[in-house]
Amino acid sequence: MSEPLLYRIGELSKMAGVSPRTIDFYTSMGLIEPEKRTAKNYRLYSDETLHRLKRIVQLKQDKYTLDEIKTTMSGWRKVSSEEQVSGKLMELQLHLEQLQREVQEIEPVLNQLKPGQAKQVFKRLVPQTAACVEALMLLLNKGGIM
Repeated sequence: MSEPLLYRIGELSKMAGVSPRTIDFYTSMGLIEPEKRTAKNYRLYSDETLHRLKRIVQLKQDKYTLDEIKTTMSGWRKVSSEEQVSGKLMELQLHLEQLQREVQEIEPVLNQLKPGQAKQVFKRLVPQTAACVEALMLLLNKGGIM
């Protein structure tokens, strides 16, 4: 079995599109951690860290604070050791929170719509929303989560 690829900070920063200083900061915050250190004490990061770093960058672009990201990521790590499953569920949770924020942003506009206009908007929105919520409930019940 071959050894997994490990990257020094400079390589990781180029692949993730962030500065080495950002990687240092995220490491000091505990958002990411090196896989191991070399004999000369260089930090080496794994592919999983690269994926995690890209996820952090995306969440930052979606307007999440680093504290929110850290709390959510550490919460999901405790739930499951299955990184892929917990990663996907975490992304889903964060996406739902983002959608909730967006709904709150447009709520004042929706409240100003005339009843006929509001009915037309909700007529198009509600079936998709209901289907999404139903699918999530089936997923959660299937997994014995609820």
